[in-house]
Amino acid sequence: MSKHTHNGEDEAFSPEPKNIIWTVPNAISFLRILSIPVIAVLISKRYLVWSLIVLAVSSASDGVDGYIARKFDQVSRIGQILDPIADRLLIIFSMLALGWAQILPWWLLIAVGSRDVVMLGEVLLLSDRDYGPLPVHFVGKAGTALLLMSVPVLIVADLSGSTFFQVLHLIGVAGAIWGAVLYWCAGLIYIMQGHALLSKDKRRVNA
Repeated sequence: MSKHTHNGEDEAFSPEPKNIIWTVPNAISFLRILSIPVIAVLISKRYLVWSLIVLAVSSASDGVDGYIARKFDQVSRIGQILDPIADRLLIIFSMLALGWAQILPWWLLIAVGSRDVVMLGEVLLLSDRDYGPLPVHFVGKAGTALLLMSVPVLIVADLSGSTFFQVLHLIGVAGAIWGAVLYWCAGLIYIMQGHALLSKDKRRVNA
């Protein structure tokens, strides 16, 4: 049975994804995923400068793989899956490490992590009904961006105890909090979208 699809505005401007695995962009994405535990360990051990270096390289690779994929017509379905997975893993592992290093409060980690658990449940439920991933909402993109940006800010802020770095720490925490709020707002949007799809299926079956 074919999966239901959700057409978005971006599809008209993106190359058709192919069922290919062994491509340079996918290799870069895979290496980026492998770098995430390294970043987390470096943060938790407080090798902050090294963690920033690896994080910078990993973040740069995120743009490189997308450029190569579009430039050389190597956009793949697996690549479209790996990219958001890498973002989620980077957020989760980095925040766990920041919490372990006592740079970020644990309640914030729980807030972010619990949202991803809820979303995983919805994805599995929709997949069981032959639905593909829901279209990414701009609120979710904004929340993810804030969370990702807060990680290097918090790492840099912990390099010194001076007033400037203390203020920077507050900015990083504030960014993470707002990111978590938007993260959950997007989660509620996805839940409502999923509920609408399942309700539509139920009405179709009962018709």
